[in-house]
Amino acid sequence: MNAEPKHHLPADIERTSMSIIESELAARGIVLPPETKTVVKRVIHTTADFDYAETLRFTPDAVALGVRALQKGVPIVTDTNMAKAGISKPSLARLGMQVHCFMADEAVAQRARHNGTTRAVAAMQYAAETLPGALLAVGNAPTALLEIADLIEQGLRPALVVGVPVGFVNVVESKQRLMQVCESAGVPAIAAMGRKGGSNVAAAICNALLYTALDTLDPARRGWQ
Repeated sequence: MNAEPKHHLPADIERTSMSIIESELAARGIVLPPETKTVVKRVIHTTADFDYAETLRFTPDAVALGVRALQKGVPIVTDTNMAKAGISKPSLARLGMQVHCFMADEAVAQRARHNGTTRAVAAMQYAAETLPGALLAVGNAPTALLEIADLIEQGLRPALVVGVPVGFVNVVESKQRLMQVCESAGVPAIAAMGRKGGSNVAAAICNALLYTALDTLDPARRGWQ
C-alpha cells in the first residue's frame, strides 16, 4: 500500500526536508559548524546524499566572504549552462547580479582549438580576463578547476571558487590542487573532495550563499507558500 503524500506546497516541502536533514545528521552523530551548516544542508537537500557532510571542505571564512561578495553584486561564472540555470534568478535580480557561462561562446571555442585545450580551460581564461574578481563555480570540468589554480598562482584573485566537478579523471586531483593553491594564496574556496559533485551541487552552493546574502533561507522570505 502506497503512503499518501503529506506535503504539497513548496515552502512546506522545503522546511520539512530541512527538518529531516537535521534529524538524520543528528542520528549520524554529525555536528556541522555554524559557519558552513547552511551550505552543507543545501547540498544535501539537492542531492539526498549525506556524504557531503563529510566531504565538503571550506577555506577559513569562505562562506562569509562569498556572501559578502554577492552582497556587493559580484558576478558568478559557471562552467555549465546547467549550473547557470539552477542558480536562483529572483535572488540574482534582487542583488542586481548576473551569472555567466562562456562555454558556448564562439570566441572561447576558437581559443580552445587554437591552444589545444578544452573549452572549459578557455572559458576560465576568458573569465579571468573579463571578470577577474568573479565568483567561479565549477561543477563539471576538472580542467577548468586546474586552470583556475594555475591562474591564481599567476595572480588571479576570484571572490570565491566553488570546486565541485564530478567524475573519475583528474577530479580528485583537481580539487586537491585547488584547495592547496587557494589556501596558500588566501583565496576563499569551497570544494567537494572526492569524486562526487556536479552542476546541481555547484548551483546549490551558490543558492545557499545567495539566500544567506538576502536573508531568505526560509522559503517564505522568497515569496513561496
